[in-house]
Amino acid sequence: MSSSHARLALLISAALIVPPVFASHVHRSPTSGQSTTTHTLSHSRHRTAHSRVRGQQAIEPERVTQIQQALIREHYLTGEANGKWDATTEAAMQKYQADNGWQTKLMPDSRAIKKLGLGPDYSTAINAKNGNFAAPPATSSIPSTQVAGFDSASGVHQ
Repeated sequence: MSSSHARLALLISAALIVPPVFASHVHRSPTSGQSTTTHTLSHSRHRTAHSRVRGQQAIEPERVTQIQQALIREHYLTGEANGKWDATTEAAMQKYQADNGWQTKLMPDSRAIKKLGLGPDYSTAINAKNGNFAAPPATSSIPSTQVAGFDSASGVHQ
């Protein structure tokens, strides 16, 4: 039994001694008062590579003019549209968004743009109102077996 105690004591002492041997960097403060240079971590360079700016950073002047004209039309802005996203335009947009119960921190809110009539244009979409679609085939041109099979499968009885 004493040999198992000796082995256990040996394992514990080895576990306490071994980690400092494998440590890659031990930080010690200078004792002489001289400044020393420190090594920067490699992952700090990795972090700066991913800190690029994302998303839209500015609104194009043409779009600002459209927004200003819509805000003027809705009586939230006075004067003429100048194409510059200035403090007056931002305040008018914040007021418009607040009056509609929307957020006022991010400018401009997509719901506000849509309500101002400046949302996406779907007039050329495939399902637009005035689309050029072929009329459905006449009922007489559908084989009776298909019509009968459809009616029985759907549970619709006429």
